[in-house]
Parts: sequence; C-alpha cells; structure tokens
Amino acid sequence: MWALKALGAKNATRVYGPDSTELLLKAAEESQVPVGFYGGSESTLAILLAEVRRRHPKIEIGYATSPPFRPLSVAEDEEIVRAISASGTRMLFVGLGCPKQERWIMVHHGHIPAVMFGVGAAFDFLAGTKPQAPRWMMRNGLEWVFRLVSEPRRLAGRYLKHNPRFLALFLQQWVGR
Repeated sequence: MWALKALGAKNATRVYGPDSTELLLKAAEESQVPVGFYGGSESTLAILLAEVRRRHPKIEIGYATSPPFRPLSVAEDEEIVRAISASGTRMLFVGLGCPKQERWIMVHHGHIPAVMFGVGAAFDFLAGTKPQAPRWMMRNGLEWVFRLVSEPRRLAGRYLKHNPRFLALFLQQWVGR
C-alpha cells in the first residue's frame, strides 16, 4: 500500500485475505455457489471447516484438502485437479502461503473451473489457530512485524529473502518514474 501510494495511487487500499475470505464466503452462501479449500494443515483445515459451517450454515463446501508439505508428484497433482473439478467447486480458497499459493494458482489457471483466491494465513486466522495482529498495526502497514515476532523461525528467511527484493524493485520503479 505504501508503495502504491508513493507511485501516485493515493486511494490505494489493502485487500486483507481473512476479511475478503469472510465476505466471499457470505456471498457464496447467499448465491449458493460451492466453495473449496486447498491448503493449511489437516488440523487447521478441520477447525476452519467447522468454523465456516458455524458462521455460514447454508454454505456448500464441495472440496477441502490439506496437501502434503512437499512437492506433489504429477499423478498426485492431476488427481487433485480432477477432484476439485468433479466437486463442483466454483470458488477455491488457496491457503499455501506466499509465494507458494500464487505459483500454484498460476500453474493451475485454466485447469480448474473455479475462481481461485490466494488468501495467505486466512485459514489459520479464521480457524483461530494463529493470532492476528491488532487492527492498528494492520492499518499502519506493520502486520509483518507482529507476524515476524510471532513466528520468527518460519518467517525470518522469507522476509529476509523477499522484502529486500521487493524494496529494490520498487525503488527501481519509483526512480524510473
């Protein structure tokens, strides 16, 4: 958001995975659009599904799986694509974390007949298995600090790799204007 505003998009706002997931689930329930979930741990996914059903009792959940935390074989991947397609799912929430979920969505674009949303840690937050940053930190672009302090082992490497890369690319774009 800071970068967009620095580049002139003064009305830029943040699209927050857990909030948008909740809004999309409500819309899916009202419109009777089947949803699916791909990602998270088995325990988190089970809690998430129970919570979604509690909040949206009329929602149709066509598909849900927690893939293994390793690369899938071609046969495994093809089976997942077949299962999602056969389930009738039309909105697929992908919670694999960044950048894995974005890569997964791009690879499967055009192969799965559903709109796919990369929602980051939304599965954990909506299930209540991980704490969310206070809203004031989110509003001020500091959620990453909260998350880094909460999960330093898991996130430090990702932040050290991707944040400087983003900053360098942003500065290159900003100077080039």
